This record gives sequence, structure tokens and C-alpha cells, in this order.
Amino acid sequence: MQTEHHNYLAEVQFTADGLVPAIVQEQGTGRLLMFAWMNREALLATIETGQATYYSRSRKQLWHKGQASGHTQEVSSIQLDCDGDVILLQVKQQGGIACHTGRHSCFYRELSAKGWQVTEPQLKDPAEIYGGKH
Repeated sequence: MQTEHHNYLAEVQFTADGLVPAIVQEQGTGRLLMFAWMNREALLATIETGQATYYSRSRKQLWHKGQASGHTQEVSSIQLDCDGDVILLQVKQQGGIACHTGRHSCFYRELSAKGWQVTEPQLKDPAEIYGGKH
């Protein structure tokens, strides 16, 4: 996704830690697939490559979505909210799996009177996706 060079990063309100929340929505269905964090480098990589790249707070490094699993996200659009502090990515999810648990979406549990209920099937065992590393 090529962009005309201007100071669009100045409009993004990163946290004191240099991060901005990113909500990931499936193009076409509007389904929320996941939430992640981006730093400047991740946002720039996403813009330059057209592939979703995030920042892993636990690993303290960039995370090219799908690098290990093959379930990459082709970015269709990048939107910034009114306050400039949340990114919304519209993506084409490759392989139909966005969640490391092997489900289509990370939002697969719903609160009911019985507690959190799984509402979405596991499409693939994470051990098959990551070889036991997830």
C-alpha cells in the first residue's frame, strides 16, 4: 500500500510507550478478527508492504502476522479514529484463521449466565499450525 509522502505519522497519537491500539476487521464481512498493538515501525511496515505487522509487547519485537502460521493479513485499508489514538485495519485474512487458537476470530467466547462460552469452532489445532509453539 503506497502512500504519498507526508507527515501522516504526526497525526497518530501513540501512547507514552510508543504504541497505538489496532483493531483488525475482516474486509467484506465486517467481522472483528483481533486486536493488537502497533509501534511506528510496525505501522510503517504495514503501509509499505500491505501486510499487517504488529508489535508484540510480550516478545518486545515486530510481529509480521502469519509469518509462523502462514495466516497473513492483506491490508485493504487503514483508518484512524477521530482522536487519532486507534487504528482500524480492514484485511483479507489468508487461510481463514486469525487467532493463534486455530479459530477464525480471536473473539470466540461470549459471556452467558454459565460464564464464558465458546461460540466458534476451532478450525485447526494450534500444534498443526505452529508445530507445538504458540
